[in-house]
Amino acid sequence: MGRAFSVALVGLEGHIVEVEADIGQTLPNFVLLGLPDASLNEAKERIRAAAHNSGIPLSRRKITVNLVPASLPKKGSAFDLAIVMAALSAAGDVRGTGRTVFIAELGLDGRLRPVRGILPAVMAGMRAGFSEFAVAAANLGEARLVPGANARGYQSLARVALDFGANAQELMLEDIGDAEPSFSAAAAVGEPSAGPDLIDVAGQAEARMALEVAAAGGHHLLLVGPPGAGKTMLAERLPGLLPDLDDAEAMEVTAIHSLGGRDQVLSLIRRPPYERPHHTASTVAIIGGGSGIPHPGSASRAHRGVLFLDEARNRKHPTLRVYFTSQSGATRLAGEFSHGQLCSSRRPGSAVLMSCNLCGSVVNSGTAPPRAAEGRATYHRNSLDDQP
Repeated sequence: MGRAFSVALVGLEGHIVEVEADIGQTLPNFVLLGLPDASLNEAKERIRAAAHNSGIPLSRRKITVNLVPASLPKKGSAFDLAIVMAALSAAGDVRGTGRTVFIAELGLDGRLRPVRGILPAVMAGMRAGFSEFAVAAANLGEARLVPGANARGYQSLARVALDFGANAQELMLEDIGDAEPSFSAAAAVGEPSAGPDLIDVAGQAEARMALEVAAAGGHHLLLVGPPGAGKTMLAERLPGLLPDLDDAEAMEVTAIHSLGGRDQVLSLIRRPPYERPHHTASTVAIIGGGSGIPHPGSASRAHRGVLFLDEARNRKHPTLRVYFTSQSGATRLAGEFSHGQLCSSRRPGSAVLMSCNLCGSVVNSGTAPPRAAEGRATYHRNSLDDQP
């Protein structure tokens, strides 16, 4: 019997998954149990090819792999490395993996490929008492952002097996090239460049004072003005009035961007984020969701920062209603996903600016009580409903 550990993400919440592997005495087969989705079911073929091309082929007997807890749905390819290490341990090709958590996807050539959500996965492992992590080399910088985590990055399955006692003479240890960038080579998440500053605004004395008071005290703000009055210009400069994020807040924000997987995470995000979705964006694009592993929407990505909903009068009202729905003191930041999963924050965590040519803008700072946020959202929706 071989064992290894990995992490299953449900939104931002991570759950430790124990991977059990058993080698039977019957005809060759590979059975994967524990509610795997389609992409995880395909891991059986990826793992066989990767192990063969790494010089440590899997056993030709029946291999049964169980993902515990079996009642938790498992999604994605991040379990590939844990499954193959459990199978190799069961066959005696590597020694026991101990309490190392494996998080990586396998290529057919044995290369370890990066996956999204490494930061929240490592954070979940640390909370569960694990400190050793094996990830793809492209994810190593992100994994090391978690204090106390002893993360090791590998480029190939052969290198992982070598560290866990495999026979070096049988392994294919030749260089397989540099680690691939994670998801997007065009941008990296880290310290953003300096954005627009309120000092650039000439005049607008009352509006400037209102923004400063709202940012400092966490108050709601209504800006009324015709097109061209400067509502958008002022909204873009609100993040510059907010202080840097502390360590806990920076971890929250960076974890959300890591789960989105659009850019490579290189350092903690210390400045409040700013999101401005288009006024034609769907409810899912703003609130979050999607099939399989849910993606955070603009509202979640603006956590601890500013969400600017321009042209609010042209937006669908259900989007605003879902965003401001409050249940048990939690503001929901995402609609329903498959298996009833939700991404939510425990309290309003971002400033919300809603721009409208006739009714102005509403600013909801993150420190306001949820019931107050809900009441002002209701008032704003009613004012929109009254417009022709």
